[in-house]
Amino acid sequence: MTDQELVRMALEARAQAYAPYSGFAVGAAILCSDGAVYTGCNIENASYPCGICAERVAASKALSEGRRDFSILAVAGSSAALCTPCGLCRQFLCEFAPGLRVLCANQAGAFEEHMLSELLAAGFDGASMA
Repeated sequence: MTDQELVRMALEARAQAYAPYSGFAVGAAILCSDGAVYTGCNIENASYPCGICAERVAASKALSEGRRDFSILAVAGSSAALCTPCGLCRQFLCEFAPGLRVLCANQAGAFEEHMLSELLAAGFDGASMA
């Protein structure tokens, strides 16, 4: 799968977003080492802390199927600016894939590649709690 194909899948997932409060739809697609892809969209809630980001939806779908072998995440927002994962998503993803490549895309599909370790300086995982 190419980076462009994964970004396209994130853009398509964005169409399912439930974002009545912010109006900012986000889609994500996470690629596993065997080529399997899980997608997600942001889901808002009137009780704001109950909402969930597209990246965590995609990763949670994969995790619920027993997957932990993430290699690339594409995230696409609804503006001309590139969409990057929020801090909560960055830390969540660090638990499972600290070496993750992240493709940050805009509404037109233009994107930049970053490493999760670059986006989340000094992230930690379970080993840090021992």
